[in-house]
Amino acid sequence: MFNGDWQIFFLSALPVTELRVSIPLAISLGMTPIRAYIFAVLGNILPVMPLLLLLDPFSALFCRIPAVDRIFKRVIERTRLKGKNVGKYGIWGLVLFVSIPFPGTGAWTGAILSWLLGIKILPAFLAICVGVCCAGILVTLASVGAIQLTLVYGLEYLLLAVVGGLLIYYMFRQKKKS
Repeated sequence: MFNGDWQIFFLSALPVTELRVSIPLAISLGMTPIRAYIFAVLGNILPVMPLLLLLDPFSALFCRIPAVDRIFKRVIERTRLKGKNVGKYGIWGLVLFVSIPFPGTGAWTGAILSWLLGIKILPAFLAICVGVCCAGILVTLASVGAIQLTLVYGLEYLLLAVVGGLLIYYMFRQKKKS
């Protein structure tokens, strides 16, 4: 393994950079897209289980310190605002939330959100892993220009139809379960 592999791996594990920074950076530094994807996804998944296991004990411990309590409450409030619809859809909502590569919707926020919603650890971990894999695919494709190629060749409507169809199917299926 090259030194750059480990750098991408650990950069992906950080809460601010995650996949959204590490994959484009790795590709721009000459790493192959598949290698960048693998190291970034594995690095992004690395902190998920410790987060899920330690959020409860650490929140109880750190909330005793007033300054940390204020910061923690702000993070929790922002996470609740971002994930208010996730609660309706449960695990699948968590997968979708983590899959969308927007700022503040990654593995770290997904772990906090699953903890806030009371989702059990193993299902939350699996949902976050699936979401990270999907987000990694989207970021990798965007980084190598596949989405732009789709637009150049006039296939944007096909891409939108597929994504829209999957979202409608997902929502319809969730309403049936309710």
